[in-house]
Order: sequence, then structure tokens, then C-alpha cells
Amino acid sequence: MPLEGLLDDLDLIRADFPILSRVFPDGSPLVYLDSANTSQKPQVVIDSMVDHLERHNANVARAVHQLGAESTEAFEGGRDKVAAFIGAPSRDEVIFTKNASEALNLVANTLAWAGTSGSDPALRVGPGDEVVITEMEHHSNIVPWQLLCERTGATLRWFGLTDDGRLDLSDVDSLINERTKVVSLIWVSNMLGTINPVADIAARAKAVGALVVVDASQAVPQMPVDVSTLGADFVAFTGHKVVGPTGIGVLWGRREVLEKLPPFLGGGEMIRTVSMESTTFADIPSKFEAGTPPIVEAVGLGAAVEYLGHVGMDRVRKHEEAITGYLLDGLASVGGISVLGPTTMADRGGAVSFELAGVHPHDVSQLLDSRGVAVRAGHHCAKPAHARFGVQSSARASTYLYTTPAEIDALVEALEYTKKYFRVD
Repeated sequence: MPLEGLLDDLDLIRADFPILSRVFPDGSPLVYLDSANTSQKPQVVIDSMVDHLERHNANVARAVHQLGAESTEAFEGGRDKVAAFIGAPSRDEVIFTKNASEALNLVANTLAWAGTSGSDPALRVGPGDEVVITEMEHHSNIVPWQLLCERTGATLRWFGLTDDGRLDLSDVDSLINERTKVVSLIWVSNMLGTINPVADIAARAKAVGALVVVDASQAVPQMPVDVSTLGADFVAFTGHKVVGPTGIGVLWGRREVLEKLPPFLGGGEMIRTVSMESTTFADIPSKFEAGTPPIVEAVGLGAAVEYLGHVGMDRVRKHEEAITGYLLDGLASVGGISVLGPTTMADRGGAVSFELAGVHPHDVSQLLDSRGVAVRAGHHCAKPAHARFGVQSSARASTYLYTTPAEIDALVEALEYTKKYFRVD
């Protein structure tokens, strides 16, 4: 496909990411095609975190001194930037967690405990209720719901997949029914790359009174997001995939739902008052942020989403479409390669999982790594989706705003080398 849509200042953007200039001892330049796993970080994110540690380090909301005030301002500034980036109606609806997995577990657990600690029992999931997920979920959006159903007596159901790696929506009206309490789904698959029709599914869920939870870990980095128009009650994502640091995730939730849920963790800062007999709880978001939070990580995440905002998420999305299309064309030119998931850019993200006939994905990854090309190999925390396509694992190449056509060419060349090495016809 023509490479229309590539960022016109791609060289300047790449210069913002110091690791991309790395050259290995054998002279091979780093070709980083594992951004769905974790994105690289621009210098501005690194600098913002170092500056905070060097000049402003203190705990937040606890110290009545200059450093404490500066640290609190920087931490809450990160929340403001995240809220603006995702279109949150209120900054208080943005809760910091340690990753997307914790964010999803927060929702699943508090729905099991609803009715305690002054919360609304109408939100409680219990016997007779149904939770609906999909077969393409990351494990972090499967296991919490399995645990919830096991502990409460609710029933877990799921959408299956079509042969081309999309959700099978043929039975949506029976799968989401009057017994459905929660619908939780991934927006963009980390294995198949599929972009799901979240707003349409959310509308069906709302029609039966169900809560909607969206795992947006692969969506927020790749496309413009406005949570206020999505139809979801909760949206989770993680910092390290949006050119930010590890150790921080985000849960956005509708205020009217968050305020009716019980706390997730108990400890400092999430209380209004404590006596030996009882505790009352702080308002959101503090109610869900027990203990010392990820302070410098919030600073880094704020710098990361601000950086992406300056680039422009519309431009990021167009670049992803162009460069991933180029990747799909490149893989199609290599005999013996089978792509798992959509093979066109219609409703597709930047993660492309594939098999090389007769060669284990770990061997593929190691041979590519020997030529400086970094991809992921394994089940990508999506074992049910792999099982649906009859494979245990796959290799995965994933693009991002700094990926170049030359890097895709290097991958294709390295795959041809791998074919010769393993004598693949």
C-alpha cells in the first residue's frame, strides 16, 4: 500500500527517543518492533522524572513544607494531563493504579463487595448474574472476572472469534441479556490487532442495564480517545505503552458509579476519619488510592501524554495505519508466514502476530534478535485466543509512532534469513 500518512517529521520524532539510536556490538542498529509490549520513552519523559527526583522529591498530600507542596502539585498535574488527554469530564474520575491489571482487578473486586462500607448493593455481582467478556482478551481482563464469578456464584460468558480474528457478534442479543451485569472487553487486541466496535457493544449493554468495562491498553497509545463519548463506565490503560513509565496505570470511571463502589485497598490517604471502631472514606479519587502513590511515575505519565498531545493523536493514528499496512505487505511477501488476525488495515491496530511454518516462535525471535530486530514471542498473555487458532504461541511485531519503513524492511530481510537458516521452503 502507499505510505501516505507517515509522520512527516519522523526523523525528528525518532531523535526524541534516545534508545532508538542504539547500535549493537556487531554494528547492527536497534530495530524495535515490540511497542505493544512496552513503548520506548522520549527524552522529555526521562528528564521530567529525573528532575522531579533531583529537585522536588517528597511525599504528596502529607507534608506541610515546600518540597511536599511541589511534589503534590506535580503529581496532581499528571492527573490533570491524563484527564485532558482521554477526555475525562472530571479530573477526579482519573484513578492512578500500578498498571492496567490492577485497574481491572479494582473494578472486579469492588463489584463483588458492593453493599459493604456504605456502598450501593445494587452494583453487587452475585448468583444469577452474568459477566460477558471475549475470547481475545488479555489475561488481565479474563482472570479477574473468572475470580469474581468463582467467588460470587455469577456466570462467565464470552464472545467467540471469527476465522479472520474478529468478534463473532452473531449472538450479541442473546449473549448480552437481562441477566448481564457486566460487559468487559478489550478495545484493541494485543495479539490480533483487531479494533472492536466498543461503542456499539456498550450501547447493547446499556440497553439491558449492564456496566461496561473497557481495556484500552492498546487503544489509548494508538488513537484519539474520548471516554465521555464511548459509552463505557470504566476504561483502563497502562502508562508504559503510551511512551510513559512502568509502574503506573489509569482507571477512568464515571463519577456516579465510582462514588457508589466500596474501597479497593485500605490504608493511608483513602480515609476521611479513622477510629478503632470504624472508618469513613475520602472522596474519589483518594478513596481508591491507598498509600503512597506512584509519584514520579505520575509525573512521567503526565509528560508522556503531553508529548503525544503535541504530536497529535490523529497523526499518530494515520502513521500507525500506514506503517502497519506496510508491515502486513512485507509479511505477505515472505513465503511460509501466516498472520493471525486481520490481514488488512480495516479496523486494525499495530500489533501483528504471525507464524513461520515449522519454526518455533522463540527460535524466530532469537534469529531476528541476532540481526538487531526486536519482536515478541510467546502467547502474549492471550492463551485463549491462541487456542482458538490452534497454536500455542506466535511471534509478534508491533509498530508505533517512531517506526520507519526501513525497520520493516529490516524485519523482512531478517525473516528471509531465518527461513534460509531453518531451511523453510
